[in-house]
Amino acid sequence: MKFCWTTLHVRDMKKSLKFYQKIVGLSIVRRMKPNPDMEIVFLGEGETQVELISDNKSGNTVSVENISLGFDCGSLDKIKENLEENNIPVHEGPFKPNPHIQFLYVLDPDGFKVQFVENIR
Repeated sequence: MKFCWTTLHVRDMKKSLKFYQKIVGLSIVRRMKPNPDMEIVFLGEGETQVELISDNKSGNTVSVENISLGFDCGSLDKIKENLEENNIPVHEGPFKPNPHIQFLYVLDPDGFKVQFVENIR
């Protein structure tokens, strides 16, 4: 068994796609509209993806408590530059719990915590 994706129900697909493409750097794998009120987009590379669902009929209710997504970003300094250029504030951090890792959190357009991690070699 392998982990395939994490599903996030989002309020505004356009804003969410902008965040996950421009800030996180994920590419669209597939995009579909099962009905006029719903859009589903899968993003990512490799085995694990992020699935975004926007459903106008559901009222786009979003629950963000205790959910976070983590991404290995390579360089926290580059991420901080990108965040600043796009007016996205750091929510928490940066943290360096040991000499081999540092990370920070931002909030996506729906308030989900997104963690950017740099593994220090």
